[in-house]
Amino acid sequence: MTVEIREIPLVEPGSGPYGITPGPDGALWLTLAHAGGIARLSPDGEVRTYPLDPAGGRPLIITAGPDGALWFTRSGDDRIGRITVDGEQRTVALPAGTGPGGIAAGPDGALWYAGMTSDTIGRVETDGTHTAFPLPVTGGFASMITAGADQALWFTLNQANAIGRIDLDGTVTLHPLPTAKAGPVGITLGDDGVIWFVEIAAGQLGRIDRDGEIVELPLPDRAARPHAIVPTRMAACGSPSGVPTGSVTSTPPGESRVTPYPPRTPNPTASPAPPRASGPPWKSAP
Repeated sequence: MTVEIREIPLVEPGSGPYGITPGPDGALWLTLAHAGGIARLSPDGEVRTYPLDPAGGRPLIITAGPDGALWFTRSGDDRIGRITVDGEQRTVALPAGTGPGGIAAGPDGALWYAGMTSDTIGRVETDGTHTAFPLPVTGGFASMITAGADQALWFTLNQANAIGRIDLDGTVTLHPLPTAKAGPVGITLGDDGVIWFVEIAAGQLGRIDRDGEIVELPLPDRAARPHAIVPTRMAACGSPSGVPTGSVTSTPPGESRVTPYPPRTPNPTASPAPPRASGPPWKSAP
């Protein structure tokens, strides 16, 4: 399989592209964590940026919502942001100290987020109604979240070294990882209908089924520090240290194969790469 990596420069160096997702308008939408903005990348490569309103906010993860808009976490000022494809913005204020990280559209038509510094998983309806569910850990650092195939949300607990599952009614189940201090971060629903995640501190991918059975897959380079993972043959992104992105052939767990793809730019800062509707995965890089 031949993989072509195309890099598109953004408006300014150091803007800190982080999250990326396909929008309902056929464009890709990105968060600019350092610049405090949202960027739109059209299919022809044109980049348009929208400064956050209010300013700042350190946006992290962005996802398409059920209402035709894009929703994103503002980790710096405890808000959830919403931006239309025309650039109109509004925010939903969260409790102080929430520290929202990952965000995903749930099967119930709401947006669900991971509270990194509050030990909570939150739910925001499109009208701004907010509910927070406490987690049964202290200092767990809920990081990323994804909708599963079982009418529930799955999330990583980076410091608690576990994968969590939350039902739509707020019931939480935690699944400790076999490897100590593995540091799970990115998580996604794979093309095989199973939850996949990455362990940044252990240099491994992981797979957890609905019964909570976990299989860990060591990467060829255990120092790769994988940061994110998405479907489409499973594409794992490297860490901010600039380790290559790669793909996982989703065969039976014991036979899965990892293929690395070196980036064209030396020492890039790799970021999470949400899936496209079809075609190859994209990632953010400065």
